[in-house]
Amino acid sequence: MKKKVATLNETLPTKALPDWPTLGSGEPHDFNVFSVQRVDRRSPRTGRVGSYRVIHAPDWVNVVALTSDRNLVLVEQYRHGLDRVTLEVPGGMVDPGESSADAAARELAEETGYVGSAPEPIGLVHPNPAIQTNRCTSWLIEDARHEHEPRPDEGEHIQVVEVPLRDIEEHVRRGAITHSLVICAFYWLRLHG
Repeated sequence: MKKKVATLNETLPTKALPDWPTLGSGEPHDFNVFSVQRVDRRSPRTGRVGSYRVIHAPDWVNVVALTSDRNLVLVEQYRHGLDRVTLEVPGGMVDPGESSADAAARELAEETGYVGSAPEPIGLVHPNPAIQTNRCTSWLIEDARHEHEPRPDEGEHIQVVEVPLRDIEEHVRRGAITHSLVICAFYWLRLHG
């Protein structure tokens, strides 16, 4: 089969392959911050039916908060999956009934005590479309300034850090910042200009 190579001058097809028909599904199993569900789907290529697991999670936000002197507002926080402290942008889950923009402003204020301009969307990614249904939107908040003490959730212990924007690539390069969605947020910022 000959592969098609799309050039920058061409528009990529939005849907070259057919979807896999869903034949059935199980009840979701709730694990507080996400649920896992079995879905049965048929391959349009082979006709084979398979059972797959899908993780339903709330949408997430990442906040790229820039101070007037071009520092990024970051947080150090302990992450249970890695069993260590990481350096990240503020962020979290979008609450039911809340807009993604409101969640971005709320997460920044809660985790850091900073406020700023109205959130501006700079990019969206699907964290792991192989198994997850949610999205993570990156938001830019400029003119960020410290207004009050942070109000982290009960399970959070956070240290706020300002890092010059010009130093971020070096922090990523040397492994001080490894969270993939945070690195995506920096990429969106770069594309945004």
